[in-house]
Amino acid sequence: MTAGVSVTVDRGVAVVTLDRPERRNAFTGAMGPALSEAYRTLDEDDAIRAIVLTGAPPAFCAGADLGGGGATFDAPDAEFTASPVDPPAFDLRKPVIAAVNGHAIGIGFTLAMQADIRIVAEDARFAIPQVRRGVLPDAMSHWTVPHVAGMSAAADVLLTGRTFDGAEAVRLGLASRCLPSGEVLPAALEVARDIAVNTAPMSVALSKRLLWQTARHGYGPDRVATLETDLHLRVMGTPDAAEGVRAYLDRREPRWTSRLSTDWQEDSPE
Repeated sequence: MTAGVSVTVDRGVAVVTLDRPERRNAFTGAMGPALSEAYRTLDEDDAIRAIVLTGAPPAFCAGADLGGGGATFDAPDAEFTASPVDPPAFDLRKPVIAAVNGHAIGIGFTLAMQADIRIVAEDARFAIPQVRRGVLPDAMSHWTVPHVAGMSAAADVLLTGRTFDGAEAVRLGLASRCLPSGEVLPAALEVARDIAVNTAPMSVALSKRLLWQTARHGYGPDRVATLETDLHLRVMGTPDAAEGVRAYLDRREPRWTSRLSTDWQEDSPE
């Protein structure tokens, strides 16, 4: 564990845990670089196929650590960023599933919004309450929330700072599903392990990158059609394209051979 962030790995799935349970995993200045380093390291490791982000029970993340009292949000002395995790989860090539197993407040929820999939606890409380603390929502939430859930939902939660539960998070489009808190992490691990076994590494990485680049750059359908064709041409004829079909027809687990560490081509966005 480093600075309140711990990592475990099992069968191709990495679990990254916000790990300050005595403070309900409240986010500190040191946790941003620690989570950034964990993300970078896991994204570069071919043995890791999916990442689950969760919190040490009973919370996911109670938000910024307010131990400084009224001075918590004093003008910073050092260089400041409202997005302390770099790269954000959406810039990783591996799918990131947020297992929001308890309360997620402020940056606790805005960091979860950077994940690809969110499974939340039905009995937990969620809020992006920064406007009620005299500051602003962070971690690129003015982009992630409207792109994931739409402008109406974004205005609802960002401009009011109000609290809502897991069922409402799903209704608003902020999460995929809600479950009892004890079932959230197992469900996220089930999704992650399915990805780790049954999806081709390069196919998932390229699909994720196109999904988020389309949101980031506002690609229209014609541009997406061109990019999808380009990416098909990159993977068609490869061993994994043959293996995926053979494994399906043989009713067995596929044996993927593509490796992001050697086969990935980074394209410049237009």
